[in-house]
Amino acid sequence: MNETHPAAQGTARPLTVADALALPVLAAGQPLVVTGEAGLDGPVRWVHITELTDPASFLKGGELVLTTGMPLPQDAAGVRRYVDELADVGAAALVIELVRRYHRPPDALVDACRVRGLPLVTLAKDVNFLEVTQVVHALLLGNQADAMRRTQRVHEAFTALTLRGAGPEDVVRAAAEMSGRTVVLENLVHQALICEPSGGTVEEALTGWEHRSRATGTGEGTVVQGPEGWLTAPVTYQGERWGRVAMLPAGPDGPAFGPEDRTVLERTAMALTVARLIHPTPWEHTAHRNALRDLVEHRHHSAEDARARCAALGLPADRSRFVAVLVDLPSGGGGQEAEARLLQGLHATGVAGLVGELAPGRVGVLLALRPAQPWRPVVEQVCGAVPGGEPRPVVSVGSEVRDLAESARSFREAARVAEATPGGLPLPEGRSFHELSDIGLRRLLYALREDTRIQEYTERQLGRLIEHDTQHGSDLLTTLRHYLDAAGNKTTAARRGGLARETMYQRLRTIERLLGRDLESGEERTELHVALAALDALRAR
Repeated sequence: MNETHPAAQGTARPLTVADALALPVLAAGQPLVVTGEAGLDGPVRWVHITELTDPASFLKGGELVLTTGMPLPQDAAGVRRYVDELADVGAAALVIELVRRYHRPPDALVDACRVRGLPLVTLAKDVNFLEVTQVVHALLLGNQADAMRRTQRVHEAFTALTLRGAGPEDVVRAAAEMSGRTVVLENLVHQALICEPSGGTVEEALTGWEHRSRATGTGEGTVVQGPEGWLTAPVTYQGERWGRVAMLPAGPDGPAFGPEDRTVLERTAMALTVARLIHPTPWEHTAHRNALRDLVEHRHHSAEDARARCAALGLPADRSRFVAVLVDLPSGGGGQEAEARLLQGLHATGVAGLVGELAPGRVGVLLALRPAQPWRPVVEQVCGAVPGGEPRPVVSVGSEVRDLAESARSFREAARVAEATPGGLPLPEGRSFHELSDIGLRRLLYALREDTRIQEYTERQLGRLIEHDTQHGSDLLTTLRHYLDAAGNKTTAARRGGLARETMYQRLRTIERLLGRDLESGEERTELHVALAALDALRAR
């Protein structure tokens, strides 16, 4: 009687008719399914041995009914009535032993069971019915105890999440891990803010999300509904419905939702309600922020996942052109306030996009532009929402890209523009932002100022001249600057420096001697000019 079965191993799946027939104690009787194959996946709630002509009066539904066939009526009408009563009460299956009264099932019994869809199973050999009840009941009671323990673990896990102030991402992730199913949190306008796929991809879970979600309908409480059979539960905030959490089925051939799934989803909704009170930042902002960071850092599993996720947030991922904008705040703080203002400014333009803080003091905006829509006027409007103050935030823009998957490149270009833009640098005429074409030699060197190769080059080219000025109180570096800015024209350089020509000649000879350079050489003048630009960039830190 030491039977083993998957249902005894701590899984949430109930014991089915097929499971019971596979147990050695029943398998020894050589069971044969005569009718009702479709009902073999039905759950078995109990086992009932009967030799009564009206056993249904003692049943409550879900029983595996065992009989030797002795009480079966002789007439076909009586057999139909016997089967109808079992089917009406919801018996799981009728198992008849073909050893004593019958050696094959009566035709009337087979016909009646086929009409009602009741599984009819015959046993060719003698089986100890009492042993069957002991084995099956032990399994069922063990399952109940396991289910209670699992339910307790679910409650404890969500209580711990709530006590440590877990955010919505942690709560939804825990629900997906406990249930082994995909769990999605959405708001009232059917935007999927958080998706934790289980056994699938984000693309599979979120493709066509808004249409599928609206088709599911809105139910009260924790219910299975919609054409796909989602299990959903409402999430409230301050007493009003804020959104809902959905648990997606495991596929057409996957197991149905069970009581444990409902418990997980109900506790998920409760924990999210508490998290909404603890974390006041709008979760839409957090969803935008996380989606942008994943795009910038290539954290999506695939381009298709990225498109599905962004589309589920309301971004038209099928748009043909995308532009990245970065806003760097001078103080390095106030990102959430700037995030809110930029989102409001973006809404005012009527252009779809995502807004989120990518790093402390840096807010990113991704614009999804309609075909032939110019991006510059849109960026100018967005710049109008940038917080004021001095120095003003630096707004940098990347180039247009033709696919959402390439938006990371646009953000990288915008970041390079920002790196090459000193704080307080005047804006280009007629513009409120900087772009890649604005980066000349000086701004390129400013971006590279932390590179030790640039520092070493500058010191090698100009170090002796700077040391001479420091020791003697001279200003030969300025003289060299005037000379190089005048493209080697000594007269112009002397005038700019307020020097006599002879004095200029004398200083240039001293510079040549100190640096070991020929200032008449165009190539050497270029090298020194680059070194001076690099020195300016280094001193601008």
